[in-house]
Amino acid sequence: METIYLIMPGKISNSFADIIKIATENYQLVIIKTVEDLPDLKNKKIIFAIELDKCGFNIPLFEMFLKLRKRGNDSLSGSRAVIIIQSPNELFTKNTAQRIVFLANQMGCRFSGHPVVEATYNFSNFLTWRKAFNLPFVEIYKKQSKKLVKKLTEENLKLINRPKILVLHSSLFKTSNTLMLWRMVKENFGREDIKELHVENGTVVDCGGCSYKTCIHYSEEKSCFYGGIMVKEILPAIEEADCIIWVCPNYNDAISAKLMAVINRMTVLYKRVKFWNKTMFSIIVSGNSGSDCVAEQLLGALNINKGFRLPPYFTLMATANDPGSIKNVQGIDKKAKEFAENIKREIKK
Repeated sequence: METIYLIMPGKISNSFADIIKIATENYQLVIIKTVEDLPDLKNKKIIFAIELDKCGFNIPLFEMFLKLRKRGNDSLSGSRAVIIIQSPNELFTKNTAQRIVFLANQMGCRFSGHPVVEATYNFSNFLTWRKAFNLPFVEIYKKQSKKLVKKLTEENLKLINRPKILVLHSSLFKTSNTLMLWRMVKENFGREDIKELHVENGTVVDCGGCSYKTCIHYSEEKSCFYGGIMVKEILPAIEEADCIIWVCPNYNDAISAKLMAVINRMTVLYKRVKFWNKTMFSIIVSGNSGSDCVAEQLLGALNINKGFRLPPYFTLMATANDPGSIKNVQGIDKKAKEFAENIKREIKK
């Protein structure tokens, strides 16, 4: 019988305990309730079963992360995880899930696409799912949780002989520390199949929120209501790619408007193509601080929502302000080389 490590800290309601019991009924569990229970978690299959309080906190969970961090940045290496998370109001589930994924990923944990099942107050986040399943909310919750745990145990990494790598950016090479860092990474590749696309000003109109039927219609036509470079170049390149590297300078602790527009417009492709076998990476440079904000926004949009596969150590982050100062960051050449090696290890046979 498959063994799963169930991290379920803090106070748990009977209703949440019932959901977890149903989701894991066919598996052997090692249940971890407190920081004192924390075993070696390398090369494990892990479920983070998290119930939040009214302020969105689960303090024992982050005490566990602190202990894992003290064990080293490889304390979750070789492991993969999913998250089942519940809140007593309509807030905090996404934000906390993003933070869990980010912290675990920085310690070597991988996540499949769509690695989170969340339940907000009165199950209002299942309204869309009810249209598809025609079931009571709690039954949808059980169904999705069981499906998630099954995916955790069955998914396997498939490497590719000659993977196609797409690099998306919206910066200028003369001034962008982020693009300079990408060039440092690129120098450590061999004859890889790399395509770079520059999303220029005014070339991508943001999503206008077409109706579901309209979006489905254009998806079936391999098009989009707004057309343009998205339809002609970017969406076909995303569909063809095995790996996408998002080169993201920190703009007010967020992804730049141009790249965010690309992500928003991907919905028309997402309705036709599953992204679970596409791997995402990112390179993020901040002028002062906040690279984690951008990283969490990226993984939230692309891994949690759109379903891209998240490999361990998916992002390379640095702080550099003046143009060209990235070259003076201590140890940056080594970090760029290690990041390139991680990309190749995760996608290339």
